[in-house]
This record gives sequence, C-alpha cells and structure tokens, in this order.
Amino acid sequence: MRRRSPSSTRVLPDGTPLHNRLLAALPTADYNRIAKHLRLQSTATGDTLHDHGRRIDEVYFPNGGVFSITNRMDDGAVVEVAIVGREGMIGVGVFLGDRAATGRTFQQVADGPVAALAVTPFVRETAIDGRFRELMALYAQAMLLQTMQSTVCNARHDATQRCCRRLLQTHDRVDGDDFPLKQEFLAVMLGVHRPTVTIVLRALQETGMVSSRYGRIRVLRRKSLEAASCECYSAIRSHFVRLGL
Repeated sequence: MRRRSPSSTRVLPDGTPLHNRLLAALPTADYNRIAKHLRLQSTATGDTLHDHGRRIDEVYFPNGGVFSITNRMDDGAVVEVAIVGREGMIGVGVFLGDRAATGRTFQQVADGPVAALAVTPFVRETAIDGRFRELMALYAQAMLLQTMQSTVCNARHDATQRCCRRLLQTHDRVDGDDFPLKQEFLAVMLGVHRPTVTIVLRALQETGMVSSRYGRIRVLRRKSLEAASCECYSAIRSHFVRLGL
C-alpha cells in the first residue's frame, strides 16, 4: 500500500502545507522552534543539492519530489545507492558528524519545494535530547538499512526486477500515477546502460504494467509491478515501517 502525506494543519514558513514526515512528526513546540530557521528552496529536475566531497552547509527536508544519492566510480560509472522523498531528509551524515558529502544528491522528480536548514541550528537542535534527535537517529538507521538492501539488490537481481523496485519507490513518493522520469536517470539508478532501460520498459509496457512516453512514466497496474519486483522493495519498506517512519 502507498503511504500518502500525513494529514497536518502545519505549514512551512511560506504558508505551504507541510508534507515532510520527519518535520510533521515533531511536537508542536519543537517544530515551531525549528521552523524559524527553515528556508524554502525551489528545485528543478537534475539540480544538485550535495556534491561528493564538498562541505555541507545546509541539510534538506523534501516536501515533495524524489532525490537520488549516487556514487561515481573511478571509471566514470555512476550508480544510485539511496533515494529520499518526503519521508526523510538529505544530509543525514551531518547528524553522524560528517560535514563532507558522500556521493552526489540530485533531484530526480520535481514536486514541491525543499525546506533547507543551516547546519549550525541543525547540529544544535539534534544535540538536544528530544524528539528531533530521536527521529534523526531512526532515519539514519533506516538509510543505512536501505543502502545495505540496495547493495544486495544490485548484486543479486536482474535489471527488470530492479527497475520495478525503483518505479515503485518513486510511485510511493509522488501524488498520482504519472511522474516525469528520463531513461538516462533510470539507467543511473539501475547501474545499467540506457539501451537496457529501453528494453526493460518496453517489456513492462507490453505486459500493461506501465506506459512510458516523452520522459514520463505512468503506473497502470501497481500490484503486477509489485509482483514483478524483487523482495528488496518490500524489505526496504518494512525497515521504514518498523522504525515508525
């Protein structure tokens, strides 16, 4: 089952309804204190928020859309290691004491602003023993488990299974069944060449699971897509649910 945005009367500093689950889970007093330091930032598909090795000045809480965290190998190959949507935050390494970005984080699907929080107030708030610190610890654990599962998935499962998993993960993070997703981005996510993506998507279209046209994907038969995916999709979801995220 897809998890929709939590119902909340809270708004971001510009009056936009709050959909980020981590911020929405905060007690009112904590959220109001942290919200004073939030800066709303609009992003577009392909925009980089953190780049490998660069110093992190702000962490981000997506209010929509999907962000991809990738690693580049010495031979130039780029592979996705994790994704982030409104269920989480970007820059969890800062919580663990690392101010340098690991991998590149860029926007894959644009859908709403991100709430930026400067590192100084973020570190100050997470140093306080309370709900915000607890949520960051849980999310850091969830991200570690996601990365571990993705590593196994890339090593053990074929391109079709991994593609189904990745489409489901994007579908979970957007409102509606239709979303923009370029084949070159999907190739990066799966760690394959673009012609492989073309073949996989054509097969999924022939079975009626999705339609793909002009850089957009539409999920037509979600249950069939789940059945065609590997076990890693449900395993990653279970990690987040178990941790209350």
